[in-house]
Amino acid sequence: MARIPLFPSDNMDAAQRLVLDKVLSGPRGRIQGPLRAALHNPELADKWQALGALLRYGTSLPSRLSEIAILVTGRACRSPFEWYAHRIEGERAGLEPAFIEALLAESEPPAMSPDDVAVWRYAVELNRHRSVSEATYAEALARFGTKGVVELTALIGYYTMVAMTLNCHEIPLPEGVAPAFALPQQEALS
Repeated sequence: MARIPLFPSDNMDAAQRLVLDKVLSGPRGRIQGPLRAALHNPELADKWQALGALLRYGTSLPSRLSEIAILVTGRACRSPFEWYAHRIEGERAGLEPAFIEALLAESEPPAMSPDDVAVWRYAVELNRHRSVSEATYAEALARFGTKGVVELTALIGYYTMVAMTLNCHEIPLPEGVAPAFALPQQEALS
């Protein structure tokens, strides 16, 4: 159960409804996850949904690579909802079951392409160390260019914010879906 009331709800004001309509008519087509909490501040929710849409659907990175970075981040942040949502998106983007299972186990996935390796390593290091090594940075820069490495860093940072929001407010998984791993509160904060 969430720690706060979540949207959509019957008592939304006009500003909240406007943002909800943008989300529903945009590339997401539905509202779930952190935007259900962010709507408590419509201006925040509007900017959040715009940034999220840009990073998810408007970068130079192919969806497969974006989903690798998002799944690594969701797992590193121990966010069951982020993992659940992006496991589905990762499958749609062509991530193989063994690849996804390795990410869940926080181990190196099998049979990665050079681009997969570059994104995986970058996301693992950035999540673990809050920065990346010279070698990892140079490889990502060589593969994706300046624009791509800036987008990759922003994508990982954005999904860290998403994971923190999901975890702190305990945004629930859909009914009947079991978490792939325990929430951080259940692991260490008890």
